Amino acid sequence: MADSSTSNPPAPEKVPEQTPEQATEQGDAPKGPSKSELKKRAKEEEKKKKAAEKAAKQAELAQQQAAAEVDFATENYGKLPLNQSQTRTGRERAQIRSFSERAGETVLFRARVHNSRAQGNKMVFLNLRQRTDSVQGLLIVTPEKVSKQMVKWTAGIASEAIVLVEGTIEKVQEPIKSASVSDVEVHISKIWLVSGIDGRLPFSVDDANRPETEAEASDAQFNRVLLETRLNNRVIDLRTQTNQAIFKLQGAIGDFFRDYLKEHGFLEIHSPKLQGAATESGASVFKVSYFKGNAFLAQSPQLAKQMAIAADFERVYEIGPVFRAEDSNTHRHLTEFMGLDLEMTIEEHYHEVMETLDGMLVSIFRGLRDQYKNEIDVVRKQFPADEFKWREGPEGTLKFTFKEAVDLLVEDGVNREVLDDINTENERRLGKIVKAKYDTDYYIIDKFPMALRPFYTMPDPEDPTLSNSYDFFMRGEEILSGAQRIHDPSLLCEKMRSKGVDPDSMKPYVDAFRMGCAPHGGGGIGLERVLMLFLKLNNVRRASLFPRDPKRLEP
Repeated sequence: MADSSTSNPPAPEKVPEQTPEQATEQGDAPKGPSKSELKKRAKEEEKKKKAAEKAAKQAELAQQQAAAEVDFATENYGKLPLNQSQTRTGRERAQIRSFSERAGETVLFRARVHNSRAQGNKMVFLNLRQRTDSVQGLLIVTPEKVSKQMVKWTAGIASEAIVLVEGTIEKVQEPIKSASVSDVEVHISKIWLVSGIDGRLPFSVDDANRPETEAEASDAQFNRVLLETRLNNRVIDLRTQTNQAIFKLQGAIGDFFRDYLKEHGFLEIHSPKLQGAATESGASVFKVSYFKGNAFLAQSPQLAKQMAIAADFERVYEIGPVFRAEDSNTHRHLTEFMGLDLEMTIEEHYHEVMETLDGMLVSIFRGLRDQYKNEIDVVRKQFPADEFKWREGPEGTLKFTFKEAVDLLVEDGVNREVLDDINTENERRLGKIVKAKYDTDYYIIDKFPMALRPFYTMPDPEDPTLSNSYDFFMRGEEILSGAQRIHDPSLLCEKMRSKGVDPDSMKPYVDAFRMGCAPHGGGGIGLERVLMLFLKLNNVRRASLFPRDPKRLEP
């Protein structure tokens, strides 16, 4: 039997680990987590804390973003529905030209967006235009009133779009050079699109309004808009401040013409523009189809004016279209233009008529200068020119005869042999001579050769080669032609035949004088030519709304 001392001892019994509570009961001190365990737990707690902070921050950002995406200004901007006259509020629409006197007021006005400039996503500047007037508009993000979306939408409005704007007029410390109303700006609170732009503009209104001298500069950074391009896109061209001023002045000329003649006992008439025979020369009238025959567009209201005198109207005038079928592609000729015509009886001498015409033109010049200075200044920014001059002293308007005009040209070196008629080149040369010698842009030449005048012109009583006729000139170019008319039917028929016109072809006209007619005279003025020369626009097409010449019948 083996010795028990040499056998393997039994394995010790495993004592279960005590819980801290048991240890405490038994009087033993508890054992805590290890340092590594503590660190691990601390890291986990820190991680949970950061995750909670991040989640809270994200929730806050999400809440802010959600709030930002809510456009609180939707009622203050946007595209208006098509105006079909659905409503009528009767609210006053303001004019930009009045804004300087309305600082502090809230106004509602319609305008074109001339241009815009955004600064970041919280501010946009607009140049808003009405005809010749413009003002700066400012739109800034404002809590509860102007949202970022509103600013962004406004910045995207195309130039030349029409908008309806509500805002407060505020004074500015420094003049705003880009606006004609420079001492205030409009702080916009509401803006709506009335009419947008469909397609691309052929040129900008800014480029079209720029002086040609700037466009021709070698370092120019913008486009030069040629006259042909302007006329092909006339609607855009007419929006320029220059053109707005030009046609305001054109309207004023008509007003002054009408006012002066009404004050001097003239009656406005309206003569037909379709005639059965040519007025002066068959070569320069337009023939048109008229039912089964032909008619002619009136070359002037000449026949009707004279027949009105024979009907005892005494003094008449007309503002109406005149048609000339002349293939003249010059700077001063149109195939259709507006004629300012008058006719009046003579008591003793045809100079009564000439003096009436002179007084009327001087009243026009004076009215333009005294009442339309702002418009003239606007035009001169694009078309710089010396101020138009005329004699206003007791000596009156400069007048000289055709012979004296020829003598002035001969003294200046022109060959007398070519001066049976004064052509366009010599007319302008004469204008320079007169300006240098007499310091005037306006003068009258009297006593033209009979050979140069139409059949109804009265011959001079002493020299039958001369006539009782006159032309008026501005800056060396003719703007008015007139004369005493023949009121004796026998002499009239004689002169008609000498000019190759059959009196029977104009029987109603000739018969008017057979029934007795007072001595009379008159004249006709080209409205566009007067405007062109007063402003020195250098081309009559710039003074015509939609010009017609041998090569242009549209727009």
